[in-house]
Amino acid sequence: MDLLPAVDLKDGAAVRLVQGDFGRSHDYGDPVALARRYVEGGARWVHVVDLDAARSGVARNRDRVLDIVRAVAVPVQVGGGVRTLADADALLDAGVARVVVGTAAVTDPPFLVALAARHPGRVAVGLDHRGHGAEVSVAGWEEGGGVSLDEVLSRLEEVDLAAVVVTAIERDGMLQGPDTAGLVQVLGRTRHPVVASGGVRSAEDLRALAGLRAGGRGLAGAIVGKALVDGVLGIEEAVRACAASG
Repeated sequence: MDLLPAVDLKDGAAVRLVQGDFGRSHDYGDPVALARRYVEGGARWVHVVDLDAARSGVARNRDRVLDIVRAVAVPVQVGGGVRTLADADALLDAGVARVVVGTAAVTDPPFLVALAARHPGRVAVGLDHRGHGAEVSVAGWEEGGGVSLDEVLSRLEEVDLAAVVVTAIERDGMLQGPDTAGLVQVLGRTRHPVVASGGVRSAEDLRALAGLRAGGRGLAGAIVGKALVDGVLGIEEAVRACAASG
């Protein structure tokens, strides 16, 4: 299971939101320095989210995203505001390894199919939900998508995706542990690699995620944000916990 340390961008700075609430934001300074620290600690991926773009669809932080891509020698996965072919092309052509499509995957399924065909193996879908099976959220988690998590997973089965990134919004930034029961259900509902996000607070949480199985499959990765930036969990310890799963 891969560790994907998260670098979330708002107004050019690295931040963390609490449960996706833009009114509950904590600033962590230079996002490039943060990404470098993670890679120096052994991370083999970096997960970057343009929060402003996720909310508005306007890529206000793209220069900072690309600064991170140029600064680290590991693959960078980027989400937030990827809603057109031009958005995805601009990121992938500039060196981003994989884009995560959230809002447009729910509101414009034909776009997702076209994008996945255009960039095989480089497109993931972000599914952000409150309560397993509940309505998927869009537009930076500020609006309901009008469709359940299970319904979207069913739609995605025939699409060529690199991964499905599943975020339990009510756990995000809360350091209360991941939604292991919900993630097992997701593993059983899709053939795609699954990356977990939301709630990780310790190496024990990561080992629990690494041990999840459904139909003989485990998680492909885990995204960790607040625990790392707050120093509750060290990057080296997190990398070791994930590596132990193989």
